[in-house]
Amino acid sequence: MYRAPVNDIAHVLKQVAGLEEALEQKRFGDLSGDLVDAILEEAAKFAAERVAPLRETADKHGATLKDGVVTTAPGWKELYRDWAAGGWNALTGAEEYGGQALPMMLSAAVSEMWNAGSIAFALAPMLTMGAVEALEKHASDELKALYLPKLISGEWTGTMNLTEPQAGSDLGALRTRATRNGDGTYSLFGQKIFITYGEHDMTDNIVHLVLARLPDAPDGTKGISLFLVPKFLVNADGSRGRRNEAFCASIEHKLGIHASPTCTMIYGDGTSGEGATGWLVGEENRGLACMFTMMNNARLLVGMQGVAVAEAAYQKALAFARERRQGRAPGAKPGNEMSPIVEHPDIQRMLLTMKGLTQAARSIGYACAHALDMARTGDGEEARHWTDRANLLTPVAKAFATDIGVEAASLGIQIHGGMGFIEETGAAQLLRDARIAPIYEGTNGIQAIDLVQRKLPLDNGEHVKGYIAELRAIVDQAAASNCTKLGDSAGCLTFAIADLEEATLYLQQALAEGRQAEALCGATPYLRLFGLAAGGAYLAKGALTSEDAGRAVLCRFYAENLLKETAALKHCVMNGADSLIAAGATLQD
Repeated sequence: MYRAPVNDIAHVLKQVAGLEEALEQKRFGDLSGDLVDAILEEAAKFAAERVAPLRETADKHGATLKDGVVTTAPGWKELYRDWAAGGWNALTGAEEYGGQALPMMLSAAVSEMWNAGSIAFALAPMLTMGAVEALEKHASDELKALYLPKLISGEWTGTMNLTEPQAGSDLGALRTRATRNGDGTYSLFGQKIFITYGEHDMTDNIVHLVLARLPDAPDGTKGISLFLVPKFLVNADGSRGRRNEAFCASIEHKLGIHASPTCTMIYGDGTSGEGATGWLVGEENRGLACMFTMMNNARLLVGMQGVAVAEAAYQKALAFARERRQGRAPGAKPGNEMSPIVEHPDIQRMLLTMKGLTQAARSIGYACAHALDMARTGDGEEARHWTDRANLLTPVAKAFATDIGVEAASLGIQIHGGMGFIEETGAAQLLRDARIAPIYEGTNGIQAIDLVQRKLPLDNGEHVKGYIAELRAIVDQAAASNCTKLGDSAGCLTFAIADLEEATLYLQQALAEGRQAEALCGATPYLRLFGLAAGGAYLAKGALTSEDAGRAVLCRFYAENLLKETAALKHCVMNGADSLIAAGATLQD
């Protein structure tokens, strides 16, 4: 059963990602290292004792829809009630609306625990937290006062409504329409698909954030507005009013995350002709900017889903490998008894690959959260610097980590052997659940495009240059440490950072010269290269800031066994475009 690796999480937060220095600077008021440890321990306890035990039973039962009402799996409603009562939903919310105003770093860490317990459960609060952030930054004071207290407390949940049957990643194709009512409200008509927790029985109201077009809106993404559309209208005193015309028409039958209801939502049922009543968030035709506030939050937390499922898969595979006996491992004592498979080198290779990649992805995610916290608590040039850092790391934190989640879950099945292919072990569920994370909240291909096209040019290309210099400084410290347990980590990391720098300069040059197609051909291998190199540097930093020898030997394994991939990835970035374009043309015949 899953047990949160609290020591690893706390170490990466404080010593690698930068929380300890931020605490010393009093960035978060009176928050102390001891309080951080206490919060992590309490979250770990809840994840282990309440969330994880329901993962497999809820997966088997799933969510059901009858007469427009979604019923969640047995125990799900009670789990959510107790989770919200514990104050977990209010962790980062504004204090004026009942939140605790704690750092995003802490939210990312506990989010990892909820997702390791069950991604299907953690999806509901993830989207609520994103809705809270969008409303905090863009909604009117009246909407904030009416909705934020109950969203922050978890009494109500929030959703994100983007996708339509004809409009997936291309939001410019949206058809859901909104009309002005003349009294400050709007009427919405349309259909949205793949709406996570669009309908459920865990709370008595659901607050939908819906993208739609006004009649006189410009074409494309410049003509999209964002609207708050509650399941039940809310009276001026905060009490629940009449049912709004926002209904769930169906729920999807999915590969994984069965306990999370994925809904088709209908706004305006066509009978009254009045549509679903909504309120504008932000400005008309500027809805995409508001929604991206929610999406950027969600992208980091989806990255933490990748870390979480990788950690859960590693723990499950390690426990199995210590118990399962097959063959005789090298150096086994004489006798007829078979060896635990954990003693076989190939099993050790797979387990250490899972562990190393998980720790690398965790470090990148926490570093991204740290940048968000520093941007929020800073001002002027400092805030701009950290905003750029968060923007740079967000696509990597999302895509690299979710790819790792799938890889680790797949390796976990391999370690289980045939039993891993059988549902009763639970290893298969982890892979099924993990597979959605590289797809939603912007596919990983889109994250790679975003990294190359939008993030490498930040500050005229100087920001990523400075980030690579920071990674190189860590490697220099490792080289100067004379730590024998690090082996050739510094040498391997030096080459990996050089690969990253060379590939970065190549892509920046291609973009500057208008060779966009060439740059995009290398986007996905570049993101993988970025994640491997940055993750390796963070592993080295973790080893240098800890007396735990295990961190050093894990860093060495990662550097000497996994980092060699960066050279091949650099080759793909810099030399793969011509063959890809030529072969791609054959697919269009």
